[in-house]
Amino acid sequence: MRKFNIRKVLDGLTAVSAVASASSAAQQQQTGNRETEIQETLQSEHFQLCKTVRHGFPYQPSALAFDPVQKILAIGTQTGALRLFGRPGVECYCQHDSGAAVIQLQFLINEGALVSALADDTLHLWNLRQKRPAILHSLKFNRERITFCHLPFQSKWLYVGTERGNIHIVNVESFTLSGYVIMWNKAIELSSKSHPGPVVHISDNPMDEGKLLIGFESGTVVLWDLKSKKADYRYTHDEAIHSVAWHHEGKQFICSHSDGTLTIWNVKSPTKPFQTITPHGKQLKDGKKPEPCKPILKVEYKTTRAGEPFIILSGGLSYDTVGRRPCLTVMHGKSTAVLEMDYSIVDFLTLCETPYPNDFQEPYAVVVLLEKDLVLIDLAQNGYPIFENPYPLTIHESPVTCCEYFADCPVDLIPALYSVGARQKRQGYSKKEWPISGGNWGVITQSYSEIIITGHADGSIKFWDASAITLQVLYKLKTAKVFEKSRNKDDRPNTDIVDEDPYAIQIISWCPESRMLCIAGVSAHVIIYRFSKQEVTTEVIPMLEVRLLYEINDVETPDGEQVPPVPTPGTGSNPQSIVPQSHPSTSSSSSDGLRDNVPCLKVKNSPLKQSPGYQIELVIQLVWVSGEPPQQITSLAINSAYGLVVFGNCNGIAMVDYLQKTVLLNLGTIELYGSNDPYRREPRSPRKTRQPSGAGLCDINEGTVVPEDRCKSPTSDVKDNSFSRSRSSSVTSIDKESREAISALHFCETFTRKADTSPSPCLWVGTTLGTVLVIVLNLPPGGEQRLLQPVIVSPSGTILRLKGAILRMAFLDTTGSLVPPAHETWREHHEDKDEKEKAKKRRPVSVSPSSSQEISENQYQVICSEKQAKVISLPSQNCIYKQNITETSFVLRGDIVSLSNSICLACFCANGHIMTFSLPSLRPLLDVYYLPLTNMRIARTFCFTDNGQALYLVSPTEIQRLTYSQETCENLQEMLGELFTLVETPEAPNRGFFKGLFGGGAQSLDREELFGESASGKASRSLAQHIPGPGGIEGVKGAASGVVGELARARLALDERGQKLGELEEKTAAMLYSADSFSKHAHEMMLKYKDKKWYQF
Repeated sequence: MRKFNIRKVLDGLTAVSAVASASSAAQQQQTGNRETEIQETLQSEHFQLCKTVRHGFPYQPSALAFDPVQKILAIGTQTGALRLFGRPGVECYCQHDSGAAVIQLQFLINEGALVSALADDTLHLWNLRQKRPAILHSLKFNRERITFCHLPFQSKWLYVGTERGNIHIVNVESFTLSGYVIMWNKAIELSSKSHPGPVVHISDNPMDEGKLLIGFESGTVVLWDLKSKKADYRYTHDEAIHSVAWHHEGKQFICSHSDGTLTIWNVKSPTKPFQTITPHGKQLKDGKKPEPCKPILKVEYKTTRAGEPFIILSGGLSYDTVGRRPCLTVMHGKSTAVLEMDYSIVDFLTLCETPYPNDFQEPYAVVVLLEKDLVLIDLAQNGYPIFENPYPLTIHESPVTCCEYFADCPVDLIPALYSVGARQKRQGYSKKEWPISGGNWGVITQSYSEIIITGHADGSIKFWDASAITLQVLYKLKTAKVFEKSRNKDDRPNTDIVDEDPYAIQIISWCPESRMLCIAGVSAHVIIYRFSKQEVTTEVIPMLEVRLLYEINDVETPDGEQVPPVPTPGTGSNPQSIVPQSHPSTSSSSSDGLRDNVPCLKVKNSPLKQSPGYQIELVIQLVWVSGEPPQQITSLAINSAYGLVVFGNCNGIAMVDYLQKTVLLNLGTIELYGSNDPYRREPRSPRKTRQPSGAGLCDINEGTVVPEDRCKSPTSDVKDNSFSRSRSSSVTSIDKESREAISALHFCETFTRKADTSPSPCLWVGTTLGTVLVIVLNLPPGGEQRLLQPVIVSPSGTILRLKGAILRMAFLDTTGSLVPPAHETWREHHEDKDEKEKAKKRRPVSVSPSSSQEISENQYQVICSEKQAKVISLPSQNCIYKQNITETSFVLRGDIVSLSNSICLACFCANGHIMTFSLPSLRPLLDVYYLPLTNMRIARTFCFTDNGQALYLVSPTEIQRLTYSQETCENLQEMLGELFTLVETPEAPNRGFFKGLFGGGAQSLDREELFGESASGKASRSLAQHIPGPGGIEGVKGAASGVVGELARARLALDERGQKLGELEEKTAAMLYSADSFSKHAHEMMLKYKDKKWYQF
């Protein structure tokens, strides 16, 4: 027993285990000799796993900031993520390790740095002067909770307000606390007997940096004199405060309140507001106060030289507007514009021409961060149009249900999709350039094009250009428009098999060369599309209905079809003619009143105008059978060279000739085996009288044998998990589980039987019980004959077995190169000639290279299942290599992909491991623990493609791309865009005599004197704990080379800001090196480090 165990362990560890079938020694020797001819070039050093970019809308956003000089936008999320956006194509994703929600973001304007405040009471300083931003310092508050932060422009002192009502001051260079503290009780003194609540606002007077305005939640506002350490004025109001904003002259400020009012205060008149406004309140007669409204969550007060100021606010609608969408209100002079939003407003910012708070602000746009969207409003144009958003933030417009990824596509494909997609764009956008325009693009090192296709819950499909780590939507296809839509829930057909999203896309099969597209939807429907650049009107939508049964049916179906015995070569069922648009009412229910022969969805019976792009070739629907709903489709494949589409579910398999619009094959899974069924299942005779739906449990096949070593996994149900299950109780889950579903389909030209001397067209079928079967295709000649003569399909009798459900199949030639399925190249289908002329012009089928092989040459079939991979030599069908991929888990996705001019098998397991194996020897090349399967969304969307690329949906709104290629990892640094660019800070407003009184440089020296250690002493050590970041001071001390050294240099680069501070006479002595030294040499340092790779993963 021990010996057996050791052998098993060795089997699992060794790269190959050549298992040859004992057919003949000569054949074995021949196979072995052939095998040595294939030189495998891929080695472990060709592989490295790393994340590349994240696309899409930041999931659960919580904070927003903008650098008006660098023109960079930052968004923080509830999961601690940080997304930075510059010009279109410049994006960056960072993550706080704690995963705590980001509550506020503050840019160090034009200095390439950002401060983030988190819900776990930590502050972090991010260095943005690197392509991959890193944290330089962190500060953890121990005794108080952070509620609000404020960093004045060109200051190094960050004000931090807390839940207790106190304000602490942080030096952002050293990330240490000052001993200067503003205590809440000193701030309010005797103006209130109770605690004023948390600090909700801090800002300095635009004209006097020595005066700090502090807003407390309860309604108290204090103007604090930093020098004298006492309050100049206190402003009290009955209603709670949500936000405060200054007029740029520093003589007035505005507060927003919880009762939907705005109060404007004169700084020197603290007794009562100068003005009270209720923007959305109904003005009552007799001088009464307006009715209270919902809270105004934020207000901004922005001035212009040439007109009235803008007051912009979110919230404040009256309570009687039930069901009204969230609004942003723009008040400009006497006009008030209410701009409705699609989602609730998280935050908004007004973009202004100047970064200086003491100058006319000249607002030109408003950035509105919504729960699921980012909107930019143009304030300069009448009607406040929105800017067209150039970022790929609409991935989640409808929830993503499946994903496919294609690399190295034909070069004309992206331009073709873009040209038809350009017609779909909305009109009415602002004519101005997108204002978030910071950063620089990276260097494009990839020459090949990449396309991502996403399928969605509303039946839409989006094509994305994903070349060179960018993402841009090309074209959107709405598959649901072919069906009649029910106006309300009561009107819905009772044939539905899902509670919601009946058009949701489950599987996408696409042939990039021919541009043929096939989709399978959740309502057991399949639609085939052909690409055309011409608009057409389809009078009658071609449609087929397929009755896919579980048991062998030996009586005539209501259509009069007779299913022939399995072994007979020929069509699986008589070709059906195109079903007319109306459902066959004569057979809509069987004699005992059960639903029968009706599909789940109703196809439109009116002419359908189809725009250039993807146009319907054929709609196929599975129908109800004697009260049993059709089962969802689990596998799908299309082949443009053969003109065939095939799909399967847990009932069986169906093949359709979409050129002749006929059903070629319609078999239950058991029927595929014929007399070779290893499970000895007895086909059930159909029930002459159906039992009531409650009797479903007795339908289980008692003869079904499930192999004991098969670890139960949800692979066959992976695609269904996000959808509602069938409502029918007549087919129980136990019954479905015992069925053998079709899990993989692959068209190819290869050897179908051991005795074959030449390859021929065929279909390989994989099932959830680990069986691989072959169906032979006998195709008529091309041209006109292809449309007139039938395609003959017949099972070959070949059966192969693996452990676990079959996921993927592929074929290699004698040199180890991938044999792609045959395909036609795309050509325009709509021509003015009639069908016969078209048929004559039809080119002969372009076949794969295998057909030109010599008779003596063999092929290798690669099969990947949930548990193992095998390489089979054809035509001998000997298993020459075998690899047990996982014992305790199961493979969720397996793809045979090309990398560095070679082929490998890439697998993603449910235990979070990503693995690659060489082909054909199945030698392990990479095994990295990447991420655990935390939800079914990852399983449903994970996919590998050629050239070392992969992706998955990391959240409901975001795509995470990664690479397993060493070469791509090395080039990634160059490909990434730069967030920070050298930009001159605009000149400060020239205010003549008043500059010396209010805005002079002496104020900044006062700050140093006030908050520095010499004046204010040291802060309490227990109050906050300093945590050096990976790019902090320790890196400067100890780094000679490597990652830490790069970060240290990044830290030095950040310290160049001393030059800018010097320009404003704010030279400080707390930098890592003196600011004097930097003011002399900073420009040379910037040039020196500008093109260096400061930070590399």
